[in-house]
Amino acid sequence: MLYPAMNKLTSYVPNRYMLVNVVARRARQIAETAEDRGERLTEKPVTLAINEVADGKLDASNMDLTIQA
Repeated sequence: MLYPAMNKLTSYVPNRYMLVNVVARRARQIAETAEDRGERLTEKPVTLAINEVADGKLDASNMDLTIQA
């Protein structure tokens, strides 16, 4: 994985293990929501979740995985 850089991701989530946990939970939530709505995703849920972390929309402080506006 070249983008986003790991140091950018760990600026929002303090360590790699927690990052994996946060991204996995959010990816499952994205996939379930898309399935419930009958939507087709253009990218994989994990990619979308990683991009949310990189954009600062998701971090370790909101482990309940509500998205910051």
